[in-house]
Amino acid sequence: MSVKTKKPRQTKKPQQEQVEDVVELLLDQHTQIRDLFAEVKSSTGKARQDAFARLVRLLAVHETAEEQIVHPLARQVVEGGGEIVDDRLAEEREAKELLSRLESLGPDHEDFPALLEQLRQAVLAHAVHEETYEFRYLRSKCSPERLRSLASMVRVAERTAPTHPHPGVESATANLVAGPPLAIYDRVKDAVQQALASRH
Repeated sequence: MSVKTKKPRQTKKPQQEQVEDVVELLLDQHTQIRDLFAEVKSSTGKARQDAFARLVRLLAVHETAEEQIVHPLARQVVEGGGEIVDDRLAEEREAKELLSRLESLGPDHEDFPALLEQLRQAVLAHAVHEETYEFRYLRSKCSPERLRSLASMVRVAERTAPTHPHPGVESATANLVAGPPLAIYDRVKDAVQQALASRH
């Protein structure tokens, strides 16, 4: 009688949860921003309004997280960080001004596509500058643990500003993503500051 040898049972190892670092997270947001610009450009009517609202919200969360978390770190650890960050903040102010003009025109205005393209080019150039002059140096100057910790703080910022208010939420939360872009930026910034302060 032959004895069958049992093949070792292959068990799948539990997939280790990948904890992203802040650079990976912000690069991913840059990709989402590019995709949303394409969606706004290719859509019309209500779909364009919705896509534009999501773009404004993501830009608000992204820039606020950078202002509160990434730029202060870059000032400390990147050579010439103060000047680099000041240049990025100037670019962000330009983008906010363009957003405000787009909002005043409205998505159905004939000048909206041209101004949207101007904003797209400004935002994407800004993203390249961040990746070149800030992100690459954060990777070399900061420990992986610190970069992962900063990513969790950016996630707090994301959760602070929901894409759409959910039924039953308090009116203050519902109002967070309503109204003109600059008002959204201000509300998101205040909410993120409070959320980050509560972590300390």
